[in-house]
Amino acid sequence: MSKSVEVRTMNGTQTLSRALDILFALAEADGHLSVSEIAQKVSIPESSTYRFLQTLEQNGIVERRGKGQIGLGMRILDLARSLSQQVHRELIPLSLPIMEELTTTTNETSLLFIRSGTNAICIQNVKSKALIQYSSENGRILPLHLGASSKAILAYESDKVVQTVLDKLSTRTEREALQQDLSRIREQGYAMSRGEADPDVFAVGAPIFDSHGSLIASLSIAGPTYRFDETVKQKSIQAVTSSAELVSRKMGNLQE
Repeated sequence: MSKSVEVRTMNGTQTLSRALDILFALAEADGHLSVSEIAQKVSIPESSTYRFLQTLEQNGIVERRGKGQIGLGMRILDLARSLSQQVHRELIPLSLPIMEELTTTTNETSLLFIRSGTNAICIQNVKSKALIQYSSENGRILPLHLGASSKAILAYESDKVVQTVLDKLSTRTEREALQQDLSRIREQGYAMSRGEADPDVFAVGAPIFDSHGSLIASLSIAGPTYRFDETVKQKSIQAVTSSAELVSRKMGNLQE
């Protein structure tokens, strides 16, 4: 390969890398940014940032949302939505038999959650047949900092997502407590909660990963706290973590 071709290839790669940095910055902002804010986040001059944005805007990847404000355009959002739907179309049918077995094993309601912004959304549930049971409808939204289902997702998200959630908390004490929770979840591989998202409800949740090792969802069980003694606790942890690992393997994750 000639030197000129190498230079062109390198420049093309750098251009793509910069464009992706801009898109990631906008996605993680969970809204819109000014040109100067984008330039600061991706560490390139404003003049270069403006040229990148012009090209991205011409292709519908970003759009202006007011004076000096830039957000993701419909074209990139449609692509992201399509990719997300594809994953979820695979995730739900692969997860459902495992969730049904998990509910049978624990006699508690099993739940499948995914992240949307700074919230977690239930996309599938299998209700317990117990007389007193936890009930949750598909589409229920929980903040990422509350409950085992949500925290099992947040603990494995990027530092920027975690920081965005931390910034929404009112006090330093809350922020420090959440950081300690997330560190413990990563260390032990599962999350537990009592009465966080719902009064008198316990939950145990574990992460689900895709073939690239990226987090895509959490699998959890939930039930009334009066049933959650030490024996049930240990049984629940084992059942949930094993089931989440099985879903991960079915999604192509072969990491031990």
